[in-house]
Amino acid sequence: MDPAGEPHGGHPFVVAHRGASAHRPEHTLAAYDLALQEGADGVECDVRLTRDGHLVCVHDRRVDRTSTGTGLVSEMTLAELKRLDWGAWHSSATSGAEVGETGLLTLDDLVRLVLDWNRPVKLFVETKHPVRYGGLVESKVLALLHRYGIAAPASADLSRAVVMSFSAAAVWRIRRAAPLLPTVLLGDTSRYLGGSAATTVGATAVGPSIATLREHPELVDRAAAQGRAMYCWTVDHYEDVGFCRDLGVGWIATNHPGRTKAWLQNPLAVPGTD
Repeated sequence: MDPAGEPHGGHPFVVAHRGASAHRPEHTLAAYDLALQEGADGVECDVRLTRDGHLVCVHDRRVDRTSTGTGLVSEMTLAELKRLDWGAWHSSATSGAEVGETGLLTLDDLVRLVLDWNRPVKLFVETKHPVRYGGLVESKVLALLHRYGIAAPASADLSRAVVMSFSAAAVWRIRRAAPLLPTVLLGDTSRYLGGSAATTVGATAVGPSIATLREHPELVDRAAAQGRAMYCWTVDHYEDVGFCRDLGVGWIATNHPGRTKAWLQNPLAVPGTD
C-alpha cells in the first residue's frame, strides 16, 4: 500500500470533484449524494471560513458565480450564506428533474454524509489560500476531523480523510499537527518536480493537473520513488482517464464520477455522452 492508502496495480480510484458537479450544482448535498450513488471512491471539497468561523464548502472567494448573492465568503455569516440560492445557476435547475438538496453545505454536513455512507469513502478536503484567516482554516479543519475521530488514523491506509492545498505552508501545518493524516501538495509540477517542496513539507502525495501531467508523465515514477502517491485533477475526458490509468496514477478527480468509473471498469467501452 502506498501513502494515500491505495493498493498498487488496478485502475485509479475515482474522486468526485466538488461532487458529481457536471450534473448537480457543485458543493451541494445533491452533488455529493449523486457521486456516492454512482460509486465514487472519494469525494473532494474546497473549504472556506465564514465571518463567524464556520467551515463551508465553497470554491471561490466570492459567492457570485455559484449563488444568487454577491460578496466575499469571509465577510458573510453562516446565516447570511444559507439564505442564498446555491442551485439556480446550474443547468440542472431548468432540467425539470428532481435534483435534491442544493442549499449551502458545511464541512460538518459533508463529513457526516461520508461517514454515514454504506461503504468506506475517502474525503479530500482542500483548504484555500491566500485567505484573511490564514492558518486558522487548517486549525478549524483539524478540530472538526478530531471531533469525528478521523484526524489521527492508525495509518494512512486506514485514513478516511485527506487534507490538500496549493499552499506548502498549509500542508506543513497539517503535517506538524496531525502527522498520520495523509496530505496532498497541489500545484504545478515545476514547483516540486524534483520533490523538494513536497519533501520539505512532508506531503504524502503530490497533485498536478492533468495538463501538467501530460507535459511531465515522469512525475508519477518520481513521486513513487519518493514514496508518494499521485492525485491528478480534473480528469474528465476518456483519453485522459486512460492516460492516468496507464501511468499508474492512484487517484483521479473528475466532475463525472459515474462515467469515469464505467470507463475504468470497462476500458474497451466506446465513450458515450452524458
